[in-house]
Amino acid sequence: MYRKITQILLFFLFFSITTQSFATAGQNKGETAIVLASFGTTVPEAVTAITNISDKIKQAFPGVEVRTTFTSNIIRSIWKKRRAEPQEWLDMGVPEEILYVKNIISTIGDLREDGYRNIIVQPSHMYFMEQSQDLQSYVDALGSIRTTKDKWRPFDKVVMGRPALGMPGDRYDYHEDMEHVVKILARDIELARKENAMLIYMGHGNAHWSTGIYQETQKKFREIYPDVQTFIGVVEGYPALDDFISHLSHGKTSKIMLKPFMIVAGDHAVNDMAGNDAHSWKSILTEAGYTVVPVLEGLGANDFFAEIFTDHIRDVAKENGIALD
Repeated sequence: MYRKITQILLFFLFFSITTQSFATAGQNKGETAIVLASFGTTVPEAVTAITNISDKIKQAFPGVEVRTTFTSNIIRSIWKKRRAEPQEWLDMGVPEEILYVKNIISTIGDLREDGYRNIIVQPSHMYFMEQSQDLQSYVDALGSIRTTKDKWRPFDKVVMGRPALGMPGDRYDYHEDMEHVVKILARDIELARKENAMLIYMGHGNAHWSTGIYQETQKKFREIYPDVQTFIGVVEGYPALDDFISHLSHGKTSKIMLKPFMIVAGDHAVNDMAGNDAHSWKSILTEAGYTVVPVLEGLGANDFFAEIFTDHIRDVAKENGIALD
């Protein structure tokens, strides 16, 4: 009888521990959320590049909450004004989350109110520059909050992944991230090769941070695809179009494929790159005697490129012991 009672007690103890383990595992997953932090865009047609990245993240981590924020204050302010006539933008296919986009603090605050305690912020920026630096500051500040009693801490962990081309430092080798991006963009090279054209990318750049990463990436393109002349210039910082336009004359073709080296084909791509204004890259290159073929497609629309960010989310989750499945 004693042995039988002992066996029954052990069974219930095992059942209790097992049930608790499953419940805890589910709770850990339910307490984690991902914030996709994009620079943003005001061009409705360009929004699909951002939503494509969001969709890929949701597919990679089913059941994990995913929300979107824009890091550009100017872009958010424009969408805020557009809310005065919301139906106009909704009828154009703009998702509500974009129309009513919030800043990073409000987005994470909403997640906290909804019970999420582990937050992974994943920037969809090209490289770690001004926008990523500011974003990292917000993430570090929110993650550093301490309370007298641990149970009142608003978050367990708030962490940030790295941009597409990586970031400075020794946590991850940005050279590997850069090479990965170059190999993923083989489709662009194939299109330029088919058109017998040089490939010129327009990046955003930054006037306050070194944009040397673009020159390194350009070098890697030429190493991997030596038969297609590839150039990367930027709207802000170095190198601008004026810094390398004289080099184009050494090419074996007078045809140029012009494409944004940005997540979205937004205002810069539509106007500064492919616009009809005399100061656009297309107009300047056409005036210089080249046949220019603009491709208005952001990198985020490329499924393989979009999946870069799911990989970076996995890396930062593993590094910080955050469950995603």
